[in-house]
Parts: sequence; structure tokens; C-alpha cells
Amino acid sequence: MDFLSDHQPEMLPGKRQLPPTQGVIEAPHGTTIVAVAFPGGVVLAGDRRATMGNVIAQRDIEKVFPADEYSAVGIAGTAGLAVEMVKLFQLELEHFEKVEGAQLSLEGKANRLSTMIRSNLGMAMQGLAVVPLFAGYDVDREKGRIFSYDVTGGRSEEHGFAATGSGSIFARGAMKKLFRDDLNEEQATTLVVQALYDAADDDSATGGPDVARRIYPVVTVITEDGFRRLTEDEAGEIARAVLQRRLEQPDGPRAALL
Repeated sequence: MDFLSDHQPEMLPGKRQLPPTQGVIEAPHGTTIVAVAFPGGVVLAGDRRATMGNVIAQRDIEKVFPADEYSAVGIAGTAGLAVEMVKLFQLELEHFEKVEGAQLSLEGKANRLSTMIRSNLGMAMQGLAVVPLFAGYDVDREKGRIFSYDVTGGRSEEHGFAATGSGSIFARGAMKKLFRDDLNEEQATTLVVQALYDAADDDSATGGPDVARRIYPVVTVITEDGFRRLTEDEAGEIARAVLQRRLEQPDGPRAALL
């Protein structure tokens, strides 16, 4: 990043000159990302749909990526720019570890990602925004942590759960009613799938589990053992269990009134 900034800044994602445009730029957009913390770690998950206006651009897009051994990034916003930013972020973390001989702290990783998002502000003002969700296991504090961002790079640490993207308001509502501080890993992974289902139920840009095509949400778990992505069979088993229960309760699990 520093080398490019000095010698060819126009090659950085946020420095590219875009031609004048009128109206909204149509580009594939990733949608809903959710995260839930539990004792011992954090779960980060995303649906698989990318949209371009009212059209489904891709049904099986990947929106959750490992940043390093103990952290991950979920992308929402302009898909192409977001993936490019994640790859650059992964490279920076790897470079830091090789040069310093130690990993950057989770707080440092979150701050670095904030700077990268801020560098994309020019494109964000033209409608090409990138709004990721960052989560990881803090080896110093021995717990999972979640960070959310706005288009200017503003960073906020979320407690318990978080969501970003077009379906985030519905996913957050679902998590607010179902979240508990004593969730185990299995319950946390089920919770994120429930939240994504609710998001897809009310947001057309969010894709629910596609049993016919065997396309299920990407679900990742980060603990003291590191980053792990659930296999297709594991994610499919959770999704099918959720779908089966929804046949009896279409609106999902009920939270107690008191």
C-alpha cells in the first residue's frame, strides 16, 4: 500500500479515476452479512446472492473470507471492489506477519481495514460503496470480537451480534430476539442461519437457502483454534433443519414475552 501510494497511487482501489456518470451505476452488489459472538469465539456468515438492480447477478457468490488465521471479513456493497479490498487486506496482514515475525493485534487489523475503506470514499460517493463486517478471535482478551464500518471508514465495535447489507435490518431484528450470552458454537451457527433466513424473507436482494441447487449460506467459525469454514454438508444440514422447522412456524422461533 505504501509503495503504491508513493509510486502509482492511481492503482489503489480508492484512487482510480472514474468517468463522469449520470444516475446509478449498475454493478453486482453483495448483500447480507451477519456475525454472532459466543463464549469461546465468533461466527461470521453471509448469504450467497449478488444482485444488479432488480436482477440476480449471481446465486453462489462468496462473501465471507479469512483475513488471517484468527479473523475474517464479510463483504457487502459493490462486489468487485469489495473482493479486491479483501485480497489486499489479506496480503497486508501476511506481509506484516512476515516482516515483524508476529501477527498484528485484532484491534490493529480492525484499524487497518478502516483506513482501506476510507481510501475508497471517492468511489463510495459515486455509488460504489464497500461496507464490510470484520470479526475475529482476540488471542489477548481470549474472546470473539465484531467490528462494523460505515462508508467513510468509521469503525464501531459491536457487542453480541451485528449485521450489514440490504437485509441487515431484518437479520438484526431476528438476532435481537434470539441471541443469548451463553450460546454454544452449534447454537450460534444455527442463529446466523435463522437470521439470514429472516433477511431473505423480507429483502429480495438476500438469498435464502437454495435446497434445489444445494446452495447454502457460507458459515465460518473463529475460535482459539483458528478460522474454520463449515463444509457444504454441515451448512446444508443446519439450513435444512431450519427449513423443516419453518414448515411448522413460517415466521421462525418465538421469543418469550417476558
